[in-house]
Amino acid sequence: MCAAFPDFRLGSVLATSFTGTLSERHGNAVERIPTPQRLIDWLAVNGLAVDSCTTAQLDLARELRESIHAAATAAALQDALPASAVQVINDRSAQGRAAAILTPEGKRRWRLSPASGVEDALGVIAADAISIIAGERDGKLALCASPTCRAAFFDTSRSRTRKWCDMNTCGNRQKKARFHANQRKSPSSAE
Repeated sequence: MCAAFPDFRLGSVLATSFTGTLSERHGNAVERIPTPQRLIDWLAVNGLAVDSCTTAQLDLARELRESIHAAATAAALQDALPASAVQVINDRSAQGRAAAILTPEGKRRWRLSPASGVEDALGVIAADAISIIAGERDGKLALCASPTCRAAFFDTSRSRTRKWCDMNTCGNRQKKARFHANQRKSPSSAE
């Protein structure tokens, strides 16, 4: 992967990790899949390797990403799902031709055929989004507490009270800001 691009923010849930390819949505947005090659890289890191990607396929991927983000955000807020987002997710899911396989370790993996393309990988991501938005998995959709991020994430913590999409980024940034604000408030006691 090229060092000129920001690192991928990877999580354990495919669909919400995919929405993380655009971060800081309410601040200085960071696009992590700006080129077709970066989408190929992201898919490979997530077990959905494809050989090529066109600009049109990158546009389809971004449309799916934004649709998942819109639907997951609505679900986290317990609002009605946007019809246009639901349509895009359903369309991408129906167009995919990947097969779920069971590994010897008892894990599910996705197999794309040698002729598979980006559309098949997007179908897997859309199917994952459907499973979390529909409430079929053990966890809860939530929104990052960072005012500049507000990413949808799937909280599988025991108490379901996670506040940050990623403790190593948004959580640390917020804790540092709170620490520095408290340092400025308290008078120095160096006497």
